[in-house]
Amino acid sequence: MPAIVCPTITAKTKADYEYQVRRVGGLAKRIHIDISDGVFSPVNLVAPSGVWWPHPIIVDIHLMVKKPENYVDEIIRRKPHLIIVHAEADGSYLPFAQKMHDNNIKVGVALLPETKPELIVPAIKQIDHVLIFSGDLGRFGGKADFDLLEKIKILKKHKPSLEIGWDGGINDANIQKLKRGGVDVLNVGGYLQNAQDPMDSYQKLESLLH
Repeated sequence: MPAIVCPTITAKTKADYEYQVRRVGGLAKRIHIDISDGVFSPVNLVAPSGVWWPHPIIVDIHLMVKKPENYVDEIIRRKPHLIIVHAEADGSYLPFAQKMHDNNIKVGVALLPETKPELIVPAIKQIDHVLIFSGDLGRFGGKADFDLLEKIKILKKHKPSLEIGWDGGINDANIQKLKRGGVDVLNVGGYLQNAQDPMDSYQKLESLLH
């Protein structure tokens, strides 16, 4: 699949959420929304009940939470394209994934920098997407650690069709290297949200991918 830029929304309040949606919601066909619980991630972000988006945008929801099973019913009501949970979270992945798949929602797994990809290989058949996380949980920023690209090679050996996302530190200086490293979905937060002209910045990133 061709690599894409996926604008990210990481908002602490409803007002900030609305502001960020206005800034990036019209840029791309697919966006990435962060949710955190203040436990797994030290930052509280807008709750699932406060999440909305302009249709027909394709939405990925990234659950930076300790207990993903507590969010099942709310996520199903929202009907995102993809829900991403952390490999380091509590609970059993397979029942969670099955329930999402039964409701036509794809399921991804995020890996913190220290987490080895081999941890999720036993469940790889039930994983649609893996998010290589190189960011700062609950905040814009982070640094793109290119050493983490090695995880992609390992995962692709087990499932060549696996969609790979990246979160953390993406900008115009490194997006091509990340694409060459095997990243399909480039989740971009601060570079777009902090830009004077988000559309211009988005188009610049897109042009570097093609």
